[in-house]
Amino acid sequence: MSQREQDVVEETDHAEAGPAGPDPDVLADAAATFAMLASAQRLHLLWLLARQEYDVSTLAGILGVSTSLVSQHLGKMRWAGLVSTRRRGKHQLYTVDDPHVVSLVDQAIDHHVDLRTREADGQR
Repeated sequence: MSQREQDVVEETDHAEAGPAGPDPDVLADAAATFAMLASAQRLHLLWLLARQEYDVSTLAGILGVSTSLVSQHLGKMRWAGLVSTRRRGKHQLYTVDDPHVVSLVDQAIDHHVDLRTREADGQR
């Protein structure tokens, strides 16, 4: 387990929740985050941005889509607090620096890689 994942687990262990579970507003916010992640292209962008900073054109080239599409995705994810930006000269660089987001994306992808591996091995 990476240090980022350990930090998330420790924070999760200490999360505030009453006897009936988390606050309904927190659950609604979490559902909105999952809705934002319900796009393969957004997950791919977040996975890339969790590993290094990129500008829009580089991301568009990696995904093989238009810069306007990548910009739209990044704008929505920035508004949702999933990505952050900084300027370098004329370029705006995007990154994911929240360990919770990194962990969510990595765990979702790892889960499906594991499922595919088990299916290939005849398990489920």
